[in-house]
Amino acid sequence: MTDNQENTDAEDASPSGSPTLPLRPPCDRLPCHKSSVCSRSYFVVVMVFFHVYIINVIALLFYVHYSSGQEDASSSSDAPTGGGQPQRSEARRPSPSKPDFVRDVSLTRIEGIRVGHVQKVSLVPGRVHEMKTLSLKPLLFEIPGFLSEDECRVVMQLAQLKGLMESQLMVQEGQEELAKELDLSPEEIFNLLDINQDGQLQLHEILTHSRVRDGIWLTPENLREIYDGLKADKDGDGLLSQEEFRLLSSDAFQRFLLERGVKRSQLVRNSRHTWLYQGKGAHRVLQEIKERVTRLTRLPAALVDLSEPLQVVRYEEGGHYHAHHDSGPVYPETACTHTRLAANTSTPFETSCRYITVLFYLNSVDGGGETAFPVADNRTYDEVSLIQNDVDLMDTRRNCDKSNLRVKPTKGMAVFWYNYLSDGRGWVGEQDEYALHGGCVVTRGTKWVANKWINVDPDYQRQARYQQLVSQLPDDENDDDLPSNADVQNPSIHQDL
Repeated sequence: MTDNQENTDAEDASPSGSPTLPLRPPCDRLPCHKSSVCSRSYFVVVMVFFHVYIINVIALLFYVHYSSGQEDASSSSDAPTGGGQPQRSEARRPSPSKPDFVRDVSLTRIEGIRVGHVQKVSLVPGRVHEMKTLSLKPLLFEIPGFLSEDECRVVMQLAQLKGLMESQLMVQEGQEELAKELDLSPEEIFNLLDINQDGQLQLHEILTHSRVRDGIWLTPENLREIYDGLKADKDGDGLLSQEEFRLLSSDAFQRFLLERGVKRSQLVRNSRHTWLYQGKGAHRVLQEIKERVTRLTRLPAALVDLSEPLQVVRYEEGGHYHAHHDSGPVYPETACTHTRLAANTSTPFETSCRYITVLFYLNSVDGGGETAFPVADNRTYDEVSLIQNDVDLMDTRRNCDKSNLRVKPTKGMAVFWYNYLSDGRGWVGEQDEYALHGGCVVTRGTKWVANKWINVDPDYQRQARYQQLVSQLPDDENDDDLPSNADVQNPSIHQDL
């Protein structure tokens, strides 16, 4: 019987002659068998990959365990033997040259809130002082009546008894030796001075270099006279090209000025000063001022104790101090002056790392003598814009009235500000460029001030090593020798009253 006959018979066999659903042909069942086969194959593949993964994990664990065992064996072989002598393998492994100190000190930083905000501070028993915010950039405060009239008198008398010296010589000591040590070519010096890297030296770029290197405050007019005298500016455009600069010797400006003579008014700083020791055995007033500064700044007493002595400065009529920063920026190749003994490295540059400046006015000045902050609370800071159209904001003899903020000297008042920003972790961060300040020219009378700087190294490890080094010294060496200042070459200068 054929397939067609079978199908016809099946249809005829249905009751009442109604058509019936056709039976599923055998081929319709094949997809089910194929699906089962695919599922089993998929399961096998997954299991294979899973076992391979497990094997790899086990192999990795064995590798880690083996490596740890090797390191332990190496450590035990490097450890001192019973006789106390290390084996040779220790020589192959470099030992750390600097101990790591856990940062367990956080520097308190007073909040300024807003300009004009007044907060109460307790500095002496039985009295509350008011501290007013003068600016937020830099963070600057004033405290009227910080010193009593008698304390001001005692500090001035002690300074006179000690003897005051010129605050600045014309040539900064050690500059020539440093230049020789660095062995810079004229091209390298040119590129160093060319702040905006335009291939030409503008007047303000030369002025900045001269003020820092030679301590001479040249004006744009002075510089043009020097150009004419040295015939440096061949084309007369007021700019020095690299070729014109190469023809000048490194000390050409300095020799020209020496031949002409330099007036005191042309110095960056025109004053006299001395240092008063504040440690054990110092005058009671000096020790009390130091303790009061510690309470004011809310810093650890050890930091204040190891900072520079009290500097007392006298400005006669005509005296001034052009705008400057109390601290310099710290770069990898720069060491802080106060921690250089603990730096463990020789660095070509040193800078004064003064975290806080506390300035005391010891008398009220008859005329001039304000402390000027040229760019306080400026929206931006741009060094190039400090000198524009022959108006030099850093010139405190000519342009003090153009400063954003001026503080009038009042006997007994103190002002203090932060020279560095916070690093966000309770330590010293980058230099606050807005802390640029200077002493306006004294037009009438005499001006007496005192400075207390709190020295903190932005490198926490270096500061910690320094404090550890000091703690290991006898008390007499601790007090007399280690606190130092960038302006003072002889440590014995600090063995004061």
